[in-house]
Amino acid sequence: MNIPKGKHAWTVTVGTKGQIVIPKEARELFHIQPGDSLLLLADDERGIAIPPKGQFDALFAGIFGGDET
Repeated sequence: MNIPKGKHAWTVTVGTKGQIVIPKEARELFHIQPGDSLLLLADDERGIAIPPKGQFDALFAGIFGGDET
């Protein structure tokens, strides 16, 4: 399979408590550390997304209004 540069795909398994483990490669790529908070977004038609931590302010401003600071 020819994967475009900058695109990634991983599989995860949902445990009995509904938890998933973010693959090590993804944690390293996005600098996710123990204790970090992640934002989980969902759309009935488009699915689930976990945006990069650096976009939280912009996402909240876009959803709830106001500036990004």
